[in-house]
Amino acid sequence: MTARTPRARDIAVVAFAQSDHRRSTPGLSESEMLLPVLTDVLGQAGLAPGQAGFTCSGSSDYLAGRPFSFTLALDGAGAWPPIAESHVEMDGAWALYEAWVKLLTGETDTALVYAHGKSSAGDLREVLTRQLDPYCVAPLWPDPVALAALQAQALIDAGETDERALAAIADRNRAAARDNPHAQLRGAVPAGDYVVRPLRTGDCPPVGDGAAAVVLAAGDTARRMCDRPAWIRGIDHRVEPHALGVRDLTDSPSTRLAAKNAGAFDAPVDTAELHAPFTAQEVVLRKALNLGDDVTVNPSGGPLAANPVMATGLVRLGEAAARIHRGCSDRALAHATSGPCLQQNLVAVLEGDRT
Repeated sequence: MTARTPRARDIAVVAFAQSDHRRSTPGLSESEMLLPVLTDVLGQAGLAPGQAGFTCSGSSDYLAGRPFSFTLALDGAGAWPPIAESHVEMDGAWALYEAWVKLLTGETDTALVYAHGKSSAGDLREVLTRQLDPYCVAPLWPDPVALAALQAQALIDAGETDERALAAIADRNRAAARDNPHAQLRGAVPAGDYVVRPLRTGDCPPVGDGAAAVVLAAGDTARRMCDRPAWIRGIDHRVEPHALGVRDLTDSPSTRLAAKNAGAFDAPVDTAELHAPFTAQEVVLRKALNLGDDVTVNPSGGPLAANPVMATGLVRLGEAAARIHRGCSDRALAHATSGPCLQQNLVAVLEGDRT
């Protein structure tokens, strides 16, 4: 299967909803946090609970602290009578990819995709060490901030950025989030002390809880559901080697390849929503995606303004689609990542109908 949608089966994002992302939601379970989001997105698409032809979710048992945690959220999606459902132990962006493949088969015309995560329930930095090589790296307990600091220092040593430039990236993203009512951090944030040199507090994403959902639809069904569907013109995901020592941390070949396969370089994009939780990672992604100053990057504020782990990548796709829905963009790029130092990357290209 190629990474681009056959024109005979055009598929679009027709609705997007997300929670207000917060540092902590102690009074809410994952299901309770998710239910208003699902009600919102299904209402936008004109679907009743359980009416979507396929449902796919993304979450993490390690983050939730129990096995098969995704099953607890199914009631909110409308799981009775029984529905066609699947789950990925990944960010919701990869659940969207699975739903896109399902729609390509022609077995259904609609799909509900959602993702959720409560990072406040434990120590996120310790939890994320579990995704590392269990023999040589994980026993050393390097957390994601320490690994991102290695990447940032590699970029500084290569002359591709400096601490002042990284601080400017943080300021720009969080300034953009002023108009985003769902963002956890909006406006100026002090650079703060070093967390792991050269990364300061301002270079790192907030820890928080949140959820997001989208509805996909095919062809004329999409046109009936949405005034201006965000057509997925291409989507692909690729992965770097698991061992950090064999990678060039200043580059992201997997992002570049995924973007090429998705058709991102075939024509200019006007918007890019990048899943760059750390400021230095935006430097890497801009280079890999060949984004110039004429492209609006992270108008939502990006992960530096809200980072609901397991939903952040799906939010990037949803935010890019929402700009097309509103007429703010004609051709947008959305990027999602998983793993340390941009290990696995997904790129999608979305377009609106020309008026």
